[in-house]
Amino acid sequence: MLEFRTQGFNGYAVKYSPFFDSRIAVATSANFGLVGNGRLYILGLTAQGIVAEKWFDTQDSLYDLSWSETHENQVVVATGDGSIKLFDIALDEFPVQSWQEHKREVFAVHWNLVAKDTFCSSSWDGTIKIWSPHRSESLITLPTHSCTYSASFSPHSPSLLSSVSSDSQLRVFDLRTPASVSNHLTLTIPLHAPLRSRPGFAPPPATPQGEALTHDWNKYRDTIVAAAGVDRLIRTFDIRSPGQGPVAVLPGHDYAVRKVTWSPHLSDVLLSASYDMTCRVWTDGSAMGTTNGNESGAMFGKGDGSGDQNLIMGGGREMGRMGRHTEFVIGVDWCLFGSEGWCASCGWDERLLVWDVRAIMAQ
Repeated sequence: MLEFRTQGFNGYAVKYSPFFDSRIAVATSANFGLVGNGRLYILGLTAQGIVAEKWFDTQDSLYDLSWSETHENQVVVATGDGSIKLFDIALDEFPVQSWQEHKREVFAVHWNLVAKDTFCSSSWDGTIKIWSPHRSESLITLPTHSCTYSASFSPHSPSLLSSVSSDSQLRVFDLRTPASVSNHLTLTIPLHAPLRSRPGFAPPPATPQGEALTHDWNKYRDTIVAAAGVDRLIRTFDIRSPGQGPVAVLPGHDYAVRKVTWSPHLSDVLLSASYDMTCRVWTDGSAMGTTNGNESGAMFGKGDGSGDQNLIMGGGREMGRMGRHTEFVIGVDWCLFGSEGWCASCGWDERLLVWDVRAIMAQ
């Protein structure tokens, strides 16, 4: 396990570069993001450990970041003053572009992985905006009418994007639809809906509504989305069946789940980060019947089957946890390159950790 100290700044988001396996960006905030400056770290993984290649200070907190999909040196960040800034790490000090349209804190930014020429942002002001790095104004504004903590494009379509917000709703927008009336909104799924019924089992009741803080599209199954938040549960949904409730429910975290991210290598594996100071790796149970009980068995050597309770909840289960953080864990991300299982996490303990998921699976 490698470690880097973000002295005086608390971590909010971490992302591996899509171009280099040895480069990581971390968005941080002073004073836990409540008041004060932000700092964007560009870190390099070397034989001597993690080194800071460059950093950029901002006047307000940083809450999220996303690497450009077209320019290897550019990173966009979400800030607490409602602005969005684009930095070029080949230059010094100042952003190459800045946008100021959101009325409140910007909590998420995400680059379009398919079209690669746009990115989206979401804010506490109840809107999602789509931007081009070459335009000074947003291209589209999508209202959610609720504090929106997470927004992202589908990795399978250039025109599909989704969000989760404080009203516990997963929204899916299709930019190919007419803008009138619905503002491209095509689907709304209540995250607290009861689990779909399974033959031979009584489904568990619906859970109380709670704020949804994070979500992610599955990288292999283009209709599956995972979401989580204040109620501590991770749920997966199939957007082809929005009225049937979650496909799987993954209980285990002791406090709110702050980040979920699907594996870029395996279709049934995801990582989570939580206020309970742990990162956990899960299978959603979708690969039951393959080697060792799930697809991840080949990678992690785990396949002890699932009991009745797991089947009721969709067949998913926790496969391991990392508890080396000493404060809230806010960000986690998978490495796209090299051996399957490397990831990075950051939190309010002013530490970035780079670790191997397979190591915690062996414990």
